Amino acid sequence: MACVLPLKHDVSLTQLRPRPYIPGGGSDDRRMTTHLAAAQDSGQEQSASDLAAARSVLATESAALSALAERLDSRFVKALDLIGRATGRVVVTGMGKSGHVARKIAATFASTGTPALFVHPAEASHGDLGMITPSDVVLALSNSGETAELADLVDYTRRFAIPLVCVTGRAESTLAREADVALLLADAPEACPMGLAPTTSTTQMLGLGDALAVALLARKGFTAADFRLFHPGGRLGRRLLRVRDLMHVGAELPLAPVATPMHRAILAMTAGRFGCLGLVAEDGTLAGIITDGDLRRAMAPDLLSRSAEEVMTRAPRTIAGEALAAEAMRLMNEWRITALFVTEAGRPVGIIHVHDLLRAGVA
Repeated sequence: MACVLPLKHDVSLTQLRPRPYIPGGGSDDRRMTTHLAAAQDSGQEQSASDLAAARSVLATESAALSALAERLDSRFVKALDLIGRATGRVVVTGMGKSGHVARKIAATFASTGTPALFVHPAEASHGDLGMITPSDVVLALSNSGETAELADLVDYTRRFAIPLVCVTGRAESTLAREADVALLLADAPEACPMGLAPTTSTTQMLGLGDALAVALLARKGFTAADFRLFHPGGRLGRRLLRVRDLMHVGAELPLAPVATPMHRAILAMTAGRFGCLGLVAEDGTLAGIITDGDLRRAMAPDLLSRSAEEVMTRAPRTIAGEALAAEAMRLMNEWRITALFVTEAGRPVGIIHVHDLLRAGVA
């Protein structure tokens, strides 16, 4: 049986409802306001501390990179010579964090025209040494220069006279002594507050790897066209597309002789779906073009009785098939047109429309 305790005084339902919080409405409210302000101040202090730590890391690593750039000398050039003369690949290796950096350096070499691969030093001791040939050059990364896992790989390069370039922080290390060329990191503290986590050292390794790859790229005369071969996908690939990769050719070309009557020229222009018609002279060169704008400007009762040559715009804008698609987009924007004929020795071989560029992601 339920038990109901009697109230000493009558209490209305309104009095039993919780009171809404009104800032400044009482001592409890003042305490809550004080706590909120303290939490806000604490959050601001934490944010300032976080930003200070981040800026300290970047400043430390930036100073180390500047020092590294200043100390580059003939050894860097000798390393480039060894890598450039190799008829095989650049085998990049390293353990731990150095290994992660080595993978990226190998990828950078490969994407800039220098065949390269990463070999894990521990796996090398269990069969992967067979991936390295006398025609290769080895680039080994180790801040201490005493990484035990590199021992077998270094011994292998010495045994078979495979060029060895190392990146290390210690000139007196075993790795530096054994290498044909030792590239030394700048003497700079790690950005970690305890000075233990590989931060500044790996940043220097990464920068030095980029410097080697780009300097070799410049030495070889690597061009944007070469980049296109190694980067067919992604935004970079789209930027490096050429006009010939996107242009319409053959039967799709909207062309007609210059003497074509306008009533036939308009039908040919409509069938072409490019909003224009190219007019070809007797020698096969592009003599002019008729666009929607030309039609509007020539609109008159006798339009259909005239020849295309009388209406066309002479010496139309054209582009070469070897030009970058991005250049075609720039010219269309600059000249406020939507299509360009592609010519070789003055003869039309293709046409490219702004819609082709947009579909290919060139913008």
